Amino acid sequence: MDGLELFDAQRHAGRILGMGDIVALVEQVSANVDIAAAQKLADKVKTGGQFDFNDFLMQIQQMKSMGGLSSLMEKLPSQLSAKAAHVDMDRAERDIRRKEGIIQSMTPLERRKPDIIKATRKRRIAAGSGVHVQEVNRLIKEFEQMQGMMKQMKGAGMMKLMRKMGAMKGGMPKMPF
Repeated sequence: MDGLELFDAQRHAGRILGMGDIVALVEQVSANVDIAAAQKLADKVKTGGQFDFNDFLMQIQQMKSMGGLSSLMEKLPSQLSAKAAHVDMDRAERDIRRKEGIIQSMTPLERRKPDIIKATRKRRIAAGSGVHVQEVNRLIKEFEQMQGMMKQMKGAGMMKLMRKMGAMKGGMPKMPF
């Protein structure tokens, strides 16, 4: 019986008025996120450990366990969710499932060491996940962007990184979803 929430008139009114429901979002995150795994990833990033496809897959799976992208977006205040209003959530959810399938078609070694993924491995991964090689290439490129962001978080700290992203032309780089 997932998806049922305790009714709270004030929080429901906040959603209707476009103020979102941050309390429900926090409750949803705390109930569905593996805190130990999230802390392990944070420690890995802080100490300069290599962000790999296993970490990326874990993030996708944790987001899915929270009800998916659309469930998270509906709890955000309208100012934040308006920026994502032009995004087709069904398509975004399909893209996330496709990315998950691509990662699951990789061997454990390929997930740990993405640098070894060359043309023949890309063809095998694409065939195993039912996509074109271009989609595997796109995922790897997005993963490398995210990996770069993780490296910046280690050295610059989160606030400095956020300022950099805000100053960039067009805002944040394309997220891997």
